[in-house]
Amino acid sequence: MAEKLHYKRVVLKISGESLCQNGAGGIQIASLGAVADEIASAAATGVQMGLVIGAGNLLRGREFSGAEARKNIHRATADYMGMLGTVMNAIALADALRARGVASAAMSAIPMPTVCQPYSRREAIENLDAGKVVIFAGGTGSPFFSTDMCAALRAAEIDAEVVMKATKVDGVYDRDPVKDPSAVKYERLTYAKVLQDGLGVMDLTAITMCMETRLPIMVFQFDKPGQLRKALAGEHVGTIISGQ
Repeated sequence: MAEKLHYKRVVLKISGESLCQNGAGGIQIASLGAVADEIASAAATGVQMGLVIGAGNLLRGREFSGAEARKNIHRATADYMGMLGTVMNAIALADALRARGVASAAMSAIPMPTVCQPYSRREAIENLDAGKVVIFAGGTGSPFFSTDMCAALRAAEIDAEVVMKATKVDGVYDRDPVKDPSAVKYERLTYAKVLQDGLGVMDLTAITMCMETRLPIMVFQFDKPGQLRKALAGEHVGTIISGQ
């Protein structure tokens, strides 16, 4: 029997680096399995979950933004390369979830029907209603937009109740807590405060999108087992960003 949930439908944004150990790259089976275990545990609660995963473990488009790189690869091309990386991560994670008995569907904004479903809002909602974890791949389908923006956009499209941003720390701080132990954690923030102070929570375009659509953002620590499930139950495990 599904436990009582605070949210019915969410979009979870995780980094590509969650699929490998710190300082490494690629997709490491142990890391992939750990991520799949956390998502499978959350899916068992009965929540409808959309998922966006970055591609930093494989490629970042901004790595090609330097003057030397631009002599060879256009920024738009680099962004498309990054979007293809998200598809690789998405189909790997979809298989790992199926191996754990969790129905899943990878849907790409860049059509490639041989490996995953083309994204459409209607079919995404049908998949969610059918109990599948839906992994949104291929970014927004357009260059110059981050996977944070993809998470905000898809959450708005499917009428999610919250965007859950998974990070390595337990919320948003006024300074980098890894570099400065005296950094102060925020329990709650407004969109305006995040934009005004340039806090490195999400891409600022994504923050603006959430503000305009009144989508709250929860920033929490993903690599601490059980935190995602606690967040879904309404426990305060990170920082909430909203209009108030």
